[in-house]
Amino acid sequence: MVQKTTELYRGKAKTVYNTTAENLLILHFRNDTSAFDGERIEQLDRKGMINNKFNYFIMQKLEAAGIPTQVEKLLSDDEVVVKKLDMIPVECVVRNYAAGSLVRRLGVTEGEELKPATFELFLKNDALHDPMVNESLAVSFGWATEQQLAAMKQLTMKANQVLLELFDAAGMLLVDFKLEFGLYNGEVVLGDEFSPDGCRLWDKETRKKLDKDRFRQGLGGVVEAYEEVAQRLGVRID
Repeated sequence: MVQKTTELYRGKAKTVYNTTAENLLILHFRNDTSAFDGERIEQLDRKGMINNKFNYFIMQKLEAAGIPTQVEKLLSDDEVVVKKLDMIPVECVVRNYAAGSLVRRLGVTEGEELKPATFELFLKNDALHDPMVNESLAVSFGWATEQQLAAMKQLTMKANQVLLELFDAAGMLLVDFKLEFGLYNGEVVLGDEFSPDGCRLWDKETRKKLDKDRFRQGLGGVVEAYEEVAQRLGVRID
């Protein structure tokens, strides 16, 4: 039985722990909810549990589609056992519809469908507000190799196809999302999490927002929206 030992890292919404197994970690999904690079933080009851079980459900779907993930075993309501990855400090963002920073940067209309979907890279750096970078910069600064970046893009776009179909069948639009990757025995593996914290989801008919934008924009009903998404997908959260 894998057991938690020392705290390795505390992020904005998750705490990562070392375990009695050298190659495994435990992710603890907390109820903390943050926005604007941690400038605004609140506690939302049940959020950690929902995100943990939601993430486990999505990662299983991606594994079944041939996308390697770090998830090993659901440990409790708010904890999961994962492989210990050497994380790549560049995150991948796919946009199927215009929203968020894309609208602010380019002045385009929110909700405009993007065909084909866009793929962007951002440096993981809160102090710099996760600046957008390109493959050339990532290689030159040693954040990733060309081969690793190619694998990250291929896996991200494959995940997009799997998830577009999954959410569409549940009456939702997958507007955009971010993924993070790491290396496990030299292989590029999907890490971190996939939850309504790191993607945008809208109701297909009404365009009602069902993700963390409800927190960012002060719309309320954050946990209720996360629960609705989980229930539509058939995620067991109780």
